[in-house]
Amino acid sequence: MLNLTKIFCAVCCLLGISTAVFAADRDLIQTLYHADFTPDTDDEVPRFSLNGELGILSNTGNTSAASIKAGINADHETENWSSLYFAEMLYQESNTDGTGRDVSAKRFYGSAQFDYKLNQPGRRLFMYGDYEDDAFSGYDHRASLAAGWSQRVWRDEVSEFRYSVGPGYAFVELEEPLEEDINNGVIVRASAEYKYHWASGANLRQFVSTEAGDENTKSRSETSLSANVFGSLAMKLSFILNHETDTTEDVDGLSTETSVALVYQFF
Repeated sequence: MLNLTKIFCAVCCLLGISTAVFAADRDLIQTLYHADFTPDTDDEVPRFSLNGELGILSNTGNTSAASIKAGINADHETENWSSLYFAEMLYQESNTDGTGRDVSAKRFYGSAQFDYKLNQPGRRLFMYGDYEDDAFSGYDHRASLAAGWSQRVWRDEVSEFRYSVGPGYAFVELEEPLEEDINNGVIVRASAEYKYHWASGANLRQFVSTEAGDENTKSRSETSLSANVFGSLAMKLSFILNHETDTTEDVDGLSTETSVALVYQFF
């Protein structure tokens, strides 16, 4: 009987596929079906960190305005799981010459990702979910679920890089009187996160994600720079970009947000 593995390798060579790529795929298969579990040995487990941020802006005079942005981040590391939790709230209102207050921003967004660690350090399977309620997006609310492959490519004393990619499903509820179902359906979600830490205590974070479907592609980019003020208190400058290829009527496809906030590390 012919050796099927040798035949497959020969076909790969004829097609110009590197044997190194084949070896990597074989390692992936072994990772997914390995009987013994070996956790990420370079993780300090168990570990749980939680920090909250708050930014407030108030103007008075001919034009009065107030805006509040609050958020919370949590990172939970155990022997078998690596979990990330995030939630933020934005509220903004203004008025001119006593004409009455108009709400110009009102949004809640929350997400969670759970990575199950496989037998090789950094390699995981992930489950992800998010929920958004934005009064000025044309949607009553929307949510998405996804699952797939996740990997922490590296983590050392100063930097870290991780990514995830997998299929999912998006759920959208439109505001009345809109009745057309758009942007509901199967998606492919991909995300990447890079962190850099300076000895001075400053931190840089770059996060990007995209959810691609048949009718719409939703992308988000967040760039933030934080520096310690004293103790567990830090100042954070962030720039967020949200883009959609297909939006409801009279809603821009691109929105940006720049904010300065105080961040407190609880533990």
